Amino acid sequence: MTDDLIHDPEGGMPRLLEIMRRLRDPETGCPWDIEQDFTSIAPYTIEEAYEVADAIEREAWGELKGELGDLLLQSVYHTQMAEEAGMFSFDDVANAISDKMVARHPHVFGDESRDKSADQQVQDWEQIKAAERAGQAQRGVLDGVARGLPALTRALKLQNRAARVGFDWPSTDEVLDKIVEEAQELREVQDEAERFEEFGDLLFVMVNLGRHMGLDPEAALRAANAKFTRRFESIETALAERGRTPAQSDLVEMDALWDAAKRAEKTV
Repeated sequence: MTDDLIHDPEGGMPRLLEIMRRLRDPETGCPWDIEQDFTSIAPYTIEEAYEVADAIEREAWGELKGELGDLLLQSVYHTQMAEEAGMFSFDDVANAISDKMVARHPHVFGDESRDKSADQQVQDWEQIKAAERAGQAQRGVLDGVARGLPALTRALKLQNRAARVGFDWPSTDEVLDKIVEEAQELREVQDEAERFEEFGDLLFVMVNLGRHMGLDPEAALRAANAKFTRRFESIETALAERGRTPAQSDLVEMDALWDAAKRAEKTV
């Protein structure tokens, strides 16, 4: 065994696969990597996907290559463990997704016409996926919506699935009415378990409102998080210039600084 491929800067995908195989070698590999399994690695997979999304959102193009590499490593990691268990190889994974893409794009790789709108292509895509679910014995409308998705994203997908079979409000007006109703129920409830349930209901309807308005609730909340972080950091900076920290301030002062940060953003 030589290390030529391991140290080849142009080794590409074969190099990465060999590095992972060596890391998992039970005799000469890394003790930490050897101990891992699908369950222990899955949280890192989710985290790396978010790191990719974060780099794109920040338009940090210099970081994107590295983040995509980190995400690719997760696929390689899971595939190496599967190969060790005799389940499938990396080529099997690549071939499976290639087959799926060819099957789902008959207007590109088959004899269907490309002369149709993007909306029609989305409808065709959903019909193909429905046929795939039927072939996998997924009979329910909501079958196949991954349980491990972020809650906002899963709520959106569940609602989209239900809407395709007509289970949906006709307009945003009904959704807004439902938000008012759910908020009132949350205000009135006293029991802690019921409060938890009503809060979840309110979040679920808020996702529905975003869907009706053509907004991605996950992306909208990420943007709100970023805005809150940005403005609170402005508060910290302003207080530091006064020789104090937020803990040494009060709500009135910090609220005024928040408004100042808000006004400054609008003038940019």
